[in-house]
Amino acid sequence: MSSSFDTLKDIDFVDVDPTEIQNSIITTFEAIDGTRLYPADPRRLFLLALAQIIIQQQALLNHNKKNDLLKYASGPMLDHIAVLYDVTRLPAEPAITTLQFNLSIPLTSATIIPAGTRVGPASGAGTILFMTDKVLEIPAGGVSGTVMASCTVPGIVGNGFLAGQLNTLVDPIPFIQSVANITESTGGAEEETDDAFRSRIRSAPESFSVAGPEGAYRYWAMTASSSIIDVAVKSPAPCEVVVVPLLRGGELPTEDILNDVSAVLNDRSVRPLTDQVTVQAPEKVNYNIDIKFYVDRARATEATSVEAAVKAAVDTYRLWQKSKLGRDINPSELIWRVMSAGALRVEVTAPVFTEVSELQVAQDATVNVVNGGLADD
Repeated sequence: MSSSFDTLKDIDFVDVDPTEIQNSIITTFEAIDGTRLYPADPRRLFLLALAQIIIQQQALLNHNKKNDLLKYASGPMLDHIAVLYDVTRLPAEPAITTLQFNLSIPLTSATIIPAGTRVGPASGAGTILFMTDKVLEIPAGGVSGTVMASCTVPGIVGNGFLAGQLNTLVDPIPFIQSVANITESTGGAEEETDDAFRSRIRSAPESFSVAGPEGAYRYWAMTASSSIIDVAVKSPAPCEVVVVPLLRGGELPTEDILNDVSAVLNDRSVRPLTDQVTVQAPEKVNYNIDIKFYVDRARATEATSVEAAVKAAVDTYRLWQKSKLGRDINPSELIWRVMSAGALRVEVTAPVFTEVSELQVAQDATVNVVNGGLADD
């Protein structure tokens, strides 16, 4: 939707200014009683104490009333507003991966790996486990098979296990020699935040028809997982649609996440009959960071804290740069963040300004931040 909350002026339904409320109570009493209340007057002190209760009630009333508006609503109130748009908050989701089970020898009959078979990392101590999502059948004569598996604990805790790290079979099965994940575990996400949920509610009208418009494809794609932070939609030719999702933290979606998005978009109630939808990962545009910063000599005693702040600023820039599809590589943003962190001067060798298309995402490759020492203003 084109309108933005940023263009809306902040509003209050009732007066919440403490000074104005106190003055109003005092002047009202003085007008009724016909006397002037001086600072030490017991009646004035009583009214000021009463004013504190009224101020708190006014603030609570204002807060609760503003919760009726999408811009300000949070928590359960936001959930209730979403019901009007037939939208529900995305729950926490488990990380997913693909497991490969290997037999010790070929068998003359099929080998069944039950759904719910648990596999974990060697050092996990049983705290993080993945369970197979469905039954896996390794046919007679076969020696291996693959199956999808989900982490038993929803959230980001199951993300980041590289191929081969999930290799401990918790539920023994005869003739299984080894098991390991062949894809990195990803897709785990915490419960949808208020800000992300609010954004989806605003775009909900896009879903009132099938996913023909760009906004509708974007809306439906983001319902596939709460780990998706951005979606780009492009039509390279009539009846062809390319959808590119990006995960939180600038992570690229794995094949498993792409399959989930594809399943949502190709649902008969979502995809227009004539559209051919392709879901793919964004193309990476790699860049390097190579900067030297200087600290004002007058702040020599703060040099250590400034250096820490500069490095933190570089980290936040890296995250900002890769958290949106099509965001141009912008060294000016990096300079601004480093200067705001306390640097006196910044020399940037890399990156240089680079345009990034809507189906691409910038990804930092190497990072080199050098403290150039003290300098005069």
